[in-house]
Amino acid sequence: SGGGAMDRVINQMLTEIDGVGSKKNVFTVGATNRPDIIDPALMRPGRLDQLVHIPMPDFDARHGILKASLRKAPLSPDVKLDVLAKVLVDFTGADCTEICQHAAKLAIRDNIEHSIKVEKGQATGDPGRTIMPKHFEEAVRSSRRSVSDADILEYGGFAKKLKGEKDVANSSGTALGNFK
Repeated sequence: SGGGAMDRVINQMLTEIDGVGSKKNVFTVGATNRPDIIDPALMRPGRLDQLVHIPMPDFDARHGILKASLRKAPLSPDVKLDVLAKVLVDFTGADCTEICQHAAKLAIRDNIEHSIKVEKGQATGDPGRTIMPKHFEEAVRSSRRSVSDADILEYGGFAKKLKGEKDVANSSGTALGNFK
């Protein structure tokens, strides 16, 4: 929009994609969180061989994301990742990772504050160097989902549209099926 920059980018992408035509082992990968503004010229047959919709992570995916994000973190045995994964419905993988990072920062902050109190004689004992459930509770309370319910519905509509475009009809109008 600003001075035709979008048009120039689209034209350059189309030129690059069309120029690859006969070369083998060339992959063009793109991603967007705004499928509603993809230029129709990019969506024409022959330009992109596959369009893939990646849905919001389900329980197993969220659990795996949490586990991977926290694999080197000192977790309290009281932290239940399956419970956290259930709470984080409609959170993206990036949202889940951010919550883990925020919980870790809260744990570090608590550890530092406790160490300072011990030095001043205001507290005793080991502060514990683990991420506790309270840190996750605070991280979730202060977090926000990066994808709204309206966005999820819109993306779902786009995914249905993609699947619908894959249906091919023969001359009598009967669907031949989906090609995946």
